[in-house]
Amino acid sequence: MNFQAPDASPVFDLRAYLLGSWSVDRTLLDRATGTGGTFTGVLRYSGTDGPAIEIGTGADSPRDDGALSFHEEGTISWTPVHGKPFTGPASRDYLLRPADSPDVLEMYFPDGRPFHRMGFAERSSHDQHWCDPDTYRVSYTMIGPDEFRYSWDVTGPAKDQLIETVLRRLGPPPAGHGQPGSQE
Repeated sequence: MNFQAPDASPVFDLRAYLLGSWSVDRTLLDRATGTGGTFTGVLRYSGTDGPAIEIGTGADSPRDDGALSFHEEGTISWTPVHGKPFTGPASRDYLLRPADSPDVLEMYFPDGRPFHRMGFAERSSHDQHWCDPDTYRVSYTMIGPDEFRYSWDVTGPAKDQLIETVLRRLGPPPAGHGQPGSQE
């Protein structure tokens, strides 16, 4: 395999890189109270199928529209300042759509509202999201072909948090979706 990091190749395909299942290890820190927690689970990036009209037939046929479904589930543990520690199931979903280049994806909430841009190249590895009244700043870092990290620095009048996540690939990418920079 001839893996190339995003800044080393103008044809880095973020979608191909993400496809598949990843283990998730997350730490959560509330800087205002000093409390923290963890999340462990699995994140699955999978292609989405949308209707497409076959030229000349007018018939619908399934196609891959370039988007990715983001589905994460696992267990969260949180120890509040006062009260009983909590451990329980947690999950979330997003949709990632192609952006202006293959090394960037636009992330959306399930209801279609924009969330932020995702990428690993220097120009696209940082973004922010305003969630009234707080600002969420994200930073993505690729560690290698099978590991990446991101952190959210959340600041504002309501929150002061640091959320750090490490993802590691579980098994090979799906068949037909080679690593970016590969000669497949």
